[in-house]
Amino acid sequence: MRRFLPVPPTIVLVHGAFTDASSWAGVISRLHTAGLTVRAPANPLRGLAEDAAYIRSVVREIDVPVVLVGHDYGGAVITHAATDADNVVALCYIAAFGLDAGECVLDIVNRFAPAPGADATFSAALPAPISGAPDREIYIRKEQFPQVYAADLPTGVREVLSVAQRPIACAALTSRSGPPAWASKPSWYAIATADRILNPTAQRFMAQRMAATEYALDGSHAVVLSQPDAVVAMIREAACSTRSADQGPVTCVRAKDAGMGHLGGALESVHPRDTGFGH
Repeated sequence: MRRFLPVPPTIVLVHGAFTDASSWAGVISRLHTAGLTVRAPANPLRGLAEDAAYIRSVVREIDVPVVLVGHDYGGAVITHAATDADNVVALCYIAAFGLDAGECVLDIVNRFAPAPGADATFSAALPAPISGAPDREIYIRKEQFPQVYAADLPTGVREVLSVAQRPIACAALTSRSGPPAWASKPSWYAIATADRILNPTAQRFMAQRMAATEYALDGSHAVVLSQPDAVVAMIREAACSTRSADQGPVTCVRAKDAGMGHLGGALESVHPRDTGFGH
């Protein structure tokens, strides 16, 4: 029997590679309007164990239930961080890596056909090496960033994102995950069907493997920016799944009934048993 919680959960948003916490701006404002408390910590992007430890420390400081949300590499971080975080009651993945035990990000990338953006990245040495820190980082080439990462955003926004991108340490992509939190916590997954960074087929595979409540969203890898309404609808659905209808000020909606994103993308619910994807 599902246990409903006496207080609204706090939403913790974890960004991925090549961006920062400001990528959640549209999502945060809409969650605030819905009456939800939000945290959006900076993901260090240095290594899976280190990044997960940091996010876990943020979550443990919160004395109410938490819905943990990850985009891109942020999905790998929440998967690793939430395993022993008792106050995490639901997980949401947005075009994100939901790793299994012993997997790394590159295992998923290499398991499926290369996405169009596969050749758009390059590695570079840190400008000023720091003792004990990773010595190389990965970027997306500025001239290719707009099309491979954020094709559904206005030109000016894409250009700003390409210049402001935060690199991820090479080691973060080969770090092995521990037991996955999605094996013991309810999960939701929004697949970005026009993603040129993370193959949508890989996204669906991970969603199916974790038996997530699955949604297909017509958007680029930057879907948290281009379609915040649809992303928020799914997060609210996850938050409301932990609550009874008469608890707190949060209005519960089903994601498929919510208004879609700025670019008119459709958000379609898919139950795992209705697709051909398996383990």
